[in-house]
Order: sequence, then structure tokens, then C-alpha cells
Amino acid sequence: MENSEPASGFAAATIQKVRKNLAFRSKWSEVNGAMGDLGTYIPIVLALTLAKDLNLGTTLIFTAVYNILTGALYGVPMPVQPMKSIAAVAISSGSTFGIPEIMAAGICTSGSLFLLGVTGLMETVYRLIPLPVVRGVQLSQGLSFAMTAVKYIKKEQNFSKAKSMGERHWVGLDGLLLALVCAGFIVVVNGAGEENRGGGNDDDDDDGGGRRKERLKRFITSLPSAFIVFLLGVVLAILRRPNVVKEMKVGPSTIQIVKISKHAWKEGFINGAIPQLPLSVLNSVIAVCKLSSDLFPAKNCSVTSVSVTVGLMNLVGCWFGAMPCCHGAGGLAGQYKFGGRSGGSVAILGAAKLVLGFVVGSSLAKLLNQFPVGVLGVLLLFAGLELAMACRDMASKEESFVMLLCAAVSLGSSAAIGFVCGIVVFLLLRLRSKDQSCSAL
Repeated sequence: MENSEPASGFAAATIQKVRKNLAFRSKWSEVNGAMGDLGTYIPIVLALTLAKDLNLGTTLIFTAVYNILTGALYGVPMPVQPMKSIAAVAISSGSTFGIPEIMAAGICTSGSLFLLGVTGLMETVYRLIPLPVVRGVQLSQGLSFAMTAVKYIKKEQNFSKAKSMGERHWVGLDGLLLALVCAGFIVVVNGAGEENRGGGNDDDDDDGGGRRKERLKRFITSLPSAFIVFLLGVVLAILRRPNVVKEMKVGPSTIQIVKISKHAWKEGFINGAIPQLPLSVLNSVIAVCKLSSDLFPAKNCSVTSVSVTVGLMNLVGCWFGAMPCCHGAGGLAGQYKFGGRSGGSVAILGAAKLVLGFVVGSSLAKLLNQFPVGVLGVLLLFAGLELAMACRDMASKEESFVMLLCAAVSLGSSAAIGFVCGIVVFLLLRLRSKDQSCSAL
């Protein structure tokens, strides 16, 4: 009896915490926030489905579970995104880097993150990295998202080959005008992302016209802009190819264990895991934890727990053919931008993925292939801008210098090289400051 009481108390506390973490702050805002990460998720998953025969149904089901569990665990809109470097290698490598190599790369990367987490080394790394360097990584990732988004909006895309085609036509169901209208709609509704949208006091306006204007303003700023834009995209996808709904098959995809050969392990580790690991450490763990502490200071998203959860996700899912996934600062910024404020936001997205995974499975790719790419570009653009704006807190010219240098090198080469350059320059500036102080004495 004595042992059962602490166990029941722990269970009750856990249930209470999960309920609190999944509780909506505002129903429509949380639904809207759930759409903020799709500009990254859909293009990568669709490209791998078309180019590498990724099991989309399995990926939907596993990422749905990841979404729900991370929402319940952290209480913030913690995103679940594909590992971008592994995806880029797979798409650009032709037939030499297939599903077994992708899964091997995901398992190796996640195993490394898991070990860094459970040993406490990730916490040490987090404490030692200077803030300007973290901001530089965030800025480069945000600008990279924004530039990719502009490419999606301006040019036709072939996701299966990861190539831009000709210029996008102005008019059409995936025209440039449509993307511009969607972008303008989001700006009108969301503004620059200020927290207190639709504020004001009705008592300040004595005339009826003033009160009507204020009510109209509140109505406009309360609209779930990203959700509306995404629904518009779904409707247009069906209009672009009306038979696509009939071509979709009802029922989940078959889930099978992926067989990974010794050659696949070698290729996955060398060509996939090694380029992905620095990006995962910097953006999927360190940058996302820093951004989470900025946006949600009352929540505790430690680098240890985030590193462990990323590891566990893929150490399970990759064996069944689910796309290797991680968390990401860009996804968190995008969901926050559009109103996500709790774990309930990503839990909504997870529930939707779970339904789609079991009801239509991999045949959903037929519909996603018709989704207006310009609309996806709009969602990705605002996610990138929100992430880049997190870097506006640099207090000195020296900090801004390190941040901008790290971001520039990251954009021109890779996040790992940019990170190293940022660290070196930060240390050199510190040594210079100490030498000047000693000379003054």
C-alpha cells in the first residue's frame, strides 16, 4: 500500500502536467500555429516520396506520434521536421543513396545525439557556446528559409530532382499573383508578429464608426491566416487535378522493417550522418532550446531532454522506414509566428497526420503533388523571417559582428564551418579586448 501511494501520486502529477501542456491558449490560434511548419515539412517529405519511394504513410504515422508526445512533454509548439542535410544528400545522389542509406544515416545521427544527451555533454556544449554564435546560426537558418521560400514563389519546382524550373506564371492556380495575395493576406492579419494583435479599447472611441472600425480590426486580426491559406491550397490542389481524389486509396500503408546492409551503414554514416550531425546539434538542439527559452521563458526545454527525444524518435522510427526527423528552430519560429503557444498546437497537427496516415497512407502524395508550391513558399517565408528576427537582441557592435560573420559563412558554406568561424572570431575579439585592458593598466 505504501509503494502504491507514491506511484499513484506520480501518475496523477504526470497526467496533470500533460493536460496543462496540451491545453489550448486560444483554439483558432493553436490551429493556425499548427500550419506554420508545413512550408518545410511538405516539400522535403514529398520530394523523398517521389524520388526515393519513401513510405509516406509510415512517415505520417510516426511523425504524428512524435508531434503528440513532444507537445505533451514540452508544452510548447516543438516542431518535428525532416533532417534536411540527409534529405538533400538523398535527393542529389541518385540511386546510390536509397531508403536503407537514409535510415542508416538517421539512426547514426540520432544515436550520437542520444549519447550526447544522456552523458550530459550536450549541456556542457550549450553553456560554452557564446550567444552571438547561436544567433548567427539562427539568422543563417532563417535567411536560408526565406531565400528558399522566394525561390518557391518565383519559380516552378521539381521536388523529385530538387531543381527550380522556369519562371512561374503570374496567373493560374499556382501563379505568382496567388502567392502575393496570400502573403499580403498574412501581413494584414498577422502584421509583423506582434503579440497583442487586435488590441485597443472600445471606450476610447465615442462614435459608433470608431467602435465598428475597432471591431472589424479585431475580427481581421483574429482570423487563422495560415490555416485559411493552407485550406485554400488544398482546394486549389483538387481543382488542378479533379481526379486526384478518386486516385487516392483508402487504408494505411504497409509498415515493414527496413533491411540495412553493411554497405548502407557505411554510406549512410559517411555521406549522411557526418554532414547532418553538426546541423542537428546546432539547429535542432542548441538553437531550438535558446529560441524556446526566449519565446517561452516559463517552460524548461533543456538541451539534454531535446537531444534525447530526437535520438529516441529515430532510433525507433527509422527501422520502420519513417523519415529521419529532428526538432528545428525554424519550425518553432513558424508555429509561434502563426499563433502556436502550447503543446496543443503540434498535437493538433499530429492528430491530423495520424488520421491521414491511417485513412489514405502513401496515396496522399498524389494530392500533395498538386498543392500550389507558391503557397508553401509563403508559409515558409514567414517562418524564416520569424526565426531571423529572434536575433535582434544583440546589444553591442562586437556581438553583431560575430553574429553576422557566422551567418554569412554559414550561408556561403555550411552551418558547421560558420559555427567554427564564429567561435574563432569571438575568441580573438575577447583576447583583443583583454590585451587592450592590460595595455591601459
